[in-house]
Amino acid sequence: MRKFFVLLALLGTILMAAEKTVYDFTLNSIDGQPTPLSSFKGKIVLLVNVASRCGYTPQYAGLEALYEKYKDRGFVIVGIPANNFGAQEPGKNEEIKTFCTSKYNVTFPMMAKVSVKGSDITPLYAFLTDKSAHPSTGGEIGWNFTKFLVGPDGTVIARFDSAVEPNSKELTSAIEKALASLK
Repeated sequence: MRKFFVLLALLGTILMAAEKTVYDFTLNSIDGQPTPLSSFKGKIVLLVNVASRCGYTPQYAGLEALYEKYKDRGFVIVGIPANNFGAQEPGKNEEIKTFCTSKYNVTFPMMAKVSVKGSDITPLYAFLTDKSAHPSTGGEIGWNFTKFLVGPDGTVIARFDSAVEPNSKELTSAIEKALASLK
């Protein structure tokens, strides 16, 4: 009988983990304010781990253009700075914010710097990269500017590697398809 209750408890834990979504997490904004990702509920969200000194850093311009194009239709980009790859995001949050706004006119929400891999991985990225929870989109982050497309219910729809440009047909088609589901 004891084994039955242990198995039942384990099953309950697995089911609760399976029901978790992106909206169960909170990050701090680049200004240090707690930002529950549930504040984006009902929108299509693109989560991007960003860096200021990366070969992909010019993608900020494309991300901002994408945000401007679709924001009035229920789309939001969330930039999440990380210094996990080649120390390409060494600055403090204030420096990152100044860089993004002055060089790329970024207006989409930016979060405080986190770790997206390793022993100090932030819980959101532990969730996003969990292969058992997300067999088709999970797996360790390979570099800066990896993109996760999230549906209005907080579930991950798709993942795009760093080399996928913000204005690529692959990404814009996925965003448009997701936005069509909001109607």
